Amino acid sequence: MKIITQFLFFSVFLLFGVMFAHADSDSLSAYLAPKALVLRQNSDLDRLIETAGDKKLVLLGESTHGTHEFYHWRSEISKRLISEKGFSFIAVEGDWPSLYRLNDYVKGRTKPGTTAVDVLKTFARWPQWMWANRDIEGLAEWLREFNKTRPEADKIGLFGMDVYGQWEAIDDLLALTGAYFPETLPEIERRLNCFKEYDRDEWMYAKATAQGGFSCEKELAEVLKIIQDLKPKAADNDSKIRFRARQKALVIKNAEDFFRLAIREGPDAWNSRAKHMWVSVEGLLERHGSDAKGIIWAHNTHVGDASKSTMILRETLNIGQLSRQSLGADLVYIVGFGTDQGKVNAGAYWGAPMSIMTIPKAQPGSIEEVLARLEPEAFYLMFGDEERRHEPLDQLIGNRAIGVIYDPRRDYGQYVGSRIARRYDSFVFIKKTQELTPVR
Repeated sequence: MKIITQFLFFSVFLLFGVMFAHADSDSLSAYLAPKALVLRQNSDLDRLIETAGDKKLVLLGESTHGTHEFYHWRSEISKRLISEKGFSFIAVEGDWPSLYRLNDYVKGRTKPGTTAVDVLKTFARWPQWMWANRDIEGLAEWLREFNKTRPEADKIGLFGMDVYGQWEAIDDLLALTGAYFPETLPEIERRLNCFKEYDRDEWMYAKATAQGGFSCEKELAEVLKIIQDLKPKAADNDSKIRFRARQKALVIKNAEDFFRLAIREGPDAWNSRAKHMWVSVEGLLERHGSDAKGIIWAHNTHVGDASKSTMILRETLNIGQLSRQSLGADLVYIVGFGTDQGKVNAGAYWGAPMSIMTIPKAQPGSIEEVLARLEPEAFYLMFGDEERRHEPLDQLIGNRAIGVIYDPRRDYGQYVGSRIARRYDSFVFIKKTQELTPVR
């Protein structure tokens, strides 16, 4: 199973120097130096906030899943977009069921005395540090305080948009169905049993489908259809229950699709996950009304437009590309994040104990190596027509991508060829970074 997992996380990455050329670091750093906007304090974000504030969707990336500074600055950007520009929700690269418990907390729906740490300690799926950390604790407490005086309908939510968490979604969907739509429970339970019987082991199911030539695809699609076809009752003035049930059914259906495809070679599993993320975000935008504006947190490989990188050579999509195609590039603002060196939380393999690893200096000719030559310790760039016409920025340059699985000795293979000024609208760079502090 380790081979499958490595494929899922690294199949979109092409070895540095194989499919794209080194940047001319001296000339490109000289071109970018006067454009660097120093980032020391919250007010330094003013230009980014003003530019991104009128968009329908702002996507905030990260080049690792374990860097404190990325979470800190994404939090600061998100707070200002919410408080100053009226953004409606945050959706993150995490499980819908787990994050919904945090959503309940920030909206004041948990028992008195509950803290964000209490909720985060319930996050059981690996890698726990990715969301159960002190930076998320701080954001959750800020959101809860911000929401205190707001009407229920206007409270800012925090949601998971990823395809994982299917077993918990099954439990939650059965509980919701039994409580609110009991007439559908026998049929839904019967169809869910096809998937549920694999003892909460998605890889056992994936191997069984590969060997037996069957799947639960049709059964789970029918569960989603049953939920979607539910008619509001006269006394039902709360559509949140139907929305939650639909999202759980969507997670279950698309998780089955993802794991069934993951056992094979090719881009289908990655694309299945990307499409699920986008459908989840579309649902949140619809749920929050025609004037809704959303903030997305995910890895650079998910938010940085895949069509402007070597990901396109593998025919892989991502939410950055799908959001631009669906909403229009003028309503989407994508911010990438990167570092030259530092510490990071990661595992040596899927499910491994968390380690604090050392990120080596960026590979020569990568955008990170170019930006490390600039004077500020932390800064951001904003890309417009001029930067997109600048030939070196319009060529494929290595852009580092570290997943939850990492081996610093093989850092040379952790780069995605990217047309940086087209893949992103802005890029935040911190020369030396620190690891996240998990909630224990």
